Amino acid sequence: MYEYFKGTIAAVTPSYVVIDVSGVGYRLLVTNPYAYAVGAPATIYVQHIIRDNDQALYGFASATDKQTFNQLLTVTGIGPKSALAILANANPDGLANAVAAGDVTYLTKFPGIGKKTAQQIILDLKGKLDAPAGDLFTPAAPVADAALSDALAALVALGYPEKSVEKLTKTLTQTGATTTDAYLREGLKLLSK
Repeated sequence: MYEYFKGTIAAVTPSYVVIDVSGVGYRLLVTNPYAYAVGAPATIYVQHIIRDNDQALYGFASATDKQTFNQLLTVTGIGPKSALAILANANPDGLANAVAAGDVTYLTKFPGIGKKTAQQIILDLKGKLDAPAGDLFTPAAPVADAALSDALAALVALGYPEKSVEKLTKTLTQTGATTTDAYLREGLKLLSK
């Protein structure tokens, strides 16, 4: 439903932040509220979770963190609060390496994660955390041309694999396109071949 909120931090509490977006305050449960400062501008990626008797907005510093959160939610026995706790206590590479290596001991260090849940995380996520999609709005490779950068981000947002889109960068710069639309048309032609 929501992808991200761009606004100003209105409040910081021990468990959540409030971001003011055009006069509307959204309460976001985040991994580290103290990473934000009241009055500072912020872009926070958002996941809206609806349960039988509860609704909550979870906030993340990057699209990669949001993706990892959603992947953790696919694991049996992991709910939103557990997934958020894992993200708060792990670096993405450490988590991905532990899953790839089958390191149950590393995973049981997270709050509320026992041996069985750690084994389930490894079983369900092996091979999925190795290559996060990255920030949907910022290609992994630096691109000098803003129009090209926007076109590449649009292709990723349309669902094309990020690695395939990144491979197009050199080819697209040689097409002579100068606008985002032109780059996007050329990119779609190349990806549909």
